[in-house]
Amino acid sequence: MRRARREALGLTAREYAQLAKLDTPARIQAFVNAIPANHEPDGDTVHSVRGVLTHRVAHCIEGAFVAACALWIHGERPLVMHLGCAAHDNPHVLALYRRGRRYGAISKSNGAWLRYREPVYRSLRELAMSYFHEFFDRQGNKTLRSYSTAFDLRRLDSAWWVTSENDCWRAHDVLAGLRHYPLIDAAQARSLTRRDAFERRSSRLVQYPKSA
Repeated sequence: MRRARREALGLTAREYAQLAKLDTPARIQAFVNAIPANHEPDGDTVHSVRGVLTHRVAHCIEGAFVAACALWIHGERPLVMHLGCAAHDNPHVLALYRRGRRYGAISKSNGAWLRYREPVYRSLRELAMSYFHEFFDRQGNKTLRSYSTAFDLRRLDSAWWVTSENDCWRAHDVLAGLRHYPLIDAAQARSLTRRDAFERRSSRLVQYPKSA
């Protein structure tokens, strides 16, 4: 399907209408930003699009599913990219869109750093590198290491990521298992500097603090 129809996706009329209103990447990003952060109080989750709309919480891959679905509804390919990181950190997932030959990204992040990217990047590597300095752990170590090929979610059954009532681990595993390309080599990784104290303090600002 070039443009995803409600019946084919399996969404209710109300669910579909929420996404059908989001007719630009900027509107999709604003919608994703307005969804509270999923702090996973009961353990790891991978909510489907329906799960996000029901529970009204999302983290990166969950927000990427919502964004990709909204793009598909408006006739754009539901593309996502997986950003790989050092083993001790958490990877990130972006929804991709293109304007002409340039890539942009829609991204759910509780902090200010790993969010929207304008469609000005000539390649996926260039887009991934725009997140490099901002991708860091709690100690300020820069941990971004690789990026995946662009994956078209139409290759998966929509029940895996759009309407599933259960966590979407199968879709998650497909993305994590995509071919990844290194952004830096081992010598470069060893020589990276930590983000400075001011940057680490500024990173503590989040949109949705964790409840006490």
